[in-house]
Amino acid sequence: MSVNIAVNSKRPVNLDLRTIKLPVTAYTSIVHRISGVILFVSIAGLLWLLDKSLISESGFEQVQSYFQNPLVKLILWGVLAALLYHLVAGIRHLVMDAGVGEGLESGKRGSQAVIVISAVLIVLLGVWIW
Repeated sequence: MSVNIAVNSKRPVNLDLRTIKLPVTAYTSIVHRISGVILFVSIAGLLWLLDKSLISESGFEQVQSYFQNPLVKLILWGVLAALLYHLVAGIRHLVMDAGVGEGLESGKRGSQAVIVISAVLIVLLGVWIW
């Protein structure tokens, strides 16, 4: 006679994802993964643009004309913003692999630093692109 305690538990279950309060470290981890996916998907387009620009002088001019379009600039800014965030968060992970900032409080401060540094770099990138 085996009774599954988890099934008979009277504990409240919160499945509404909008009400779950995640720590800042979880948000930085989630965004780090999302930025990695964005980079993976965008590599094909960036390599195509690079190839097109290297084939001939007219191809280079054509790629240059693409980047005059505000929508293309916005997409490029998004991809490069993902790259910057992924880079900053990756450096944080490397520092943590070295044994620095592995505690709870230092992890929170590290996540906050990733957000602030990334935001500043992304804004500067936007100024440079536009």
